[in-house]
Amino acid sequence: MSLGSVLTGVGVLAAVLAIVDQVTKNWAEANLPLLEPQPFLGEILQLTLLYNSGAAWGMGSEITPVVTCLQIVIAIGVVVFALKAVRSAWYTLAMGLILGGALGNIHDRLLRPPGPFRGEVVDFLQLPNWPVFNVADMAVVGGAILVVLLGVIGVPADPAADAAREDAAESPAAGSRVNDDAHGTDHGGHTDHTDHGEHADRSVQEDPR
Repeated sequence: MSLGSVLTGVGVLAAVLAIVDQVTKNWAEANLPLLEPQPFLGEILQLTLLYNSGAAWGMGSEITPVVTCLQIVIAIGVVVFALKAVRSAWYTLAMGLILGGALGNIHDRLLRPPGPFRGEVVDFLQLPNWPVFNVADMAVVGGAILVVLLGVIGVPADPAADAAREDAAESPAAGSRVNDDAHGTDHGGHTDHTDHGEHADRSVQEDPR
C-alpha cells in the first residue's frame, strides 16, 4: 500500500469510529438511567450508564488530566507510526481502530464536564465481571489485539521494506560465494600451468641426446 492509501484508510476508519462512538454515547445519555443496569442480552450484556473520570475499573480517577494526556500521546504515536512504518492493509486497520477509539474518548476528556482535560467519559456497555465500557474502548482493545496477533504470526507493517531488508542480508553471502568460486578457478589454472612445466622438464631430461 502507498502512504496515501494508508493515511486515507486510517483517517476514514478513525473518523467513522469516533462518530459512531459519540452517537452511541449521546443515545445512552438520552435513554438510560444513571447507574441502573438495563438488560440487553440477558445477563451477558447489560446497558449501564455511568461517567468515568479515570481509566478501566476507575483507575486514575484522581489524575484525569494525566490520563487525558496519555490518550493524546497514544493518538499521536499511532499517526507517526502509520506515517513512517505502515504499508500493510492489516496494520492500517489496526491503526484506524486504535486512533478512532482514542479520539472518541479524547473528545469526552476535552469537551465534556467538568472541563477540558478533566472531562468524564461516557460508558454504558457492561459484561459480567468486566468494567463498563463504550464503543471507543472496544476499538482500542480490538486494534491492540490485532497488532499483537500480527506480530505473533509474523506479518510485517511494511512488506516491501521487509523484503528489501531480506534481499540486502542475502546479497553479501551471495557475493562471498562468487568470490570463493573465482578464487578456486584461478588456483586451478595456476596448478595446471605448473604441471605442464614439470612435464616439459622431464621430457628434456629423458632426451638421449
